[in-house]
Amino acid sequence: MKAARPVIVFLVLLALIIPFSAKSQRKVVLNMPNYDQSLFHFGFVLGVNQCFASIRPIDNLPSHVFTSDFIPENDILPKPDSVRVLAISSSPIPGFVIGILANMRMGDNFDLRFIPSLAFGDRTISYDIKPYTTLLDGGPTDSVPLPISKKIPSTYLNFPIEVRYKAFRYNNFRPYIFAGAQYSLDLASNAKKREEKNANEKIVKLNPSDFFLEGGVGFDFYNEWFKFGVELKMMYGFNDIIKRENNFYTDSIDRLSSKIFQLSLTFE
Repeated sequence: MKAARPVIVFLVLLALIIPFSAKSQRKVVLNMPNYDQSLFHFGFVLGVNQCFASIRPIDNLPSHVFTSDFIPENDILPKPDSVRVLAISSSPIPGFVIGILANMRMGDNFDLRFIPSLAFGDRTISYDIKPYTTLLDGGPTDSVPLPISKKIPSTYLNFPIEVRYKAFRYNNFRPYIFAGAQYSLDLASNAKKREEKNANEKIVKLNPSDFFLEGGVGFDFYNEWFKFGVELKMMYGFNDIIKRENNFYTDSIDRLSSKIFQLSLTFE
């Protein structure tokens, strides 16, 4: 029976390949044959994203001691005399994107694109800390590590400009690659409502403005009435966006920058 398995796999593959090969020999009717000759196109974008926080901690982080002045009230009860931050990590929470698209033809293979969008994406920063309290005999307590997580929601207004290189169209399919730059404004970075909602704990804030370098790959499919696209985009932030407020959550981080992955569907 084992010896027959490769034959069965081969026959199944052959059964799948023969109809596909026969279909590929048929003449394909081109949908919207003159679509790419127009100077301007407009459409909209729907997508999902994941916002990562790329964190570089301060030098010698596990041995650095933060005194009580750097410990926010109510976050650790009872409040210790000092803490050490052993490790910092981050994890993304899936979000979504909506936007409009303006495309200008610059030649047979190049386009210039402007895609203002509204994006929602959260991330969580996790700290492993070790609190210390001075005992009556003058020595510190030997406590166990304490995990603390801080959720950071973001609502971005994005203004990207992209240059797109398109391969030659094959029937109703056309792949492309693109690169560009993006300015983003985080509307939720210092939201007062978030501070009011979390009045009993310290929230971690981000600076609102950021600049991104972006690039990606996509595929256009020409339908009878519109063009449908699928693209994967990667965005890397230039700015250090952590807002320092003299506490161990922010002062334990030397640099925090954004890294965003986005999967989009375009309709033009």
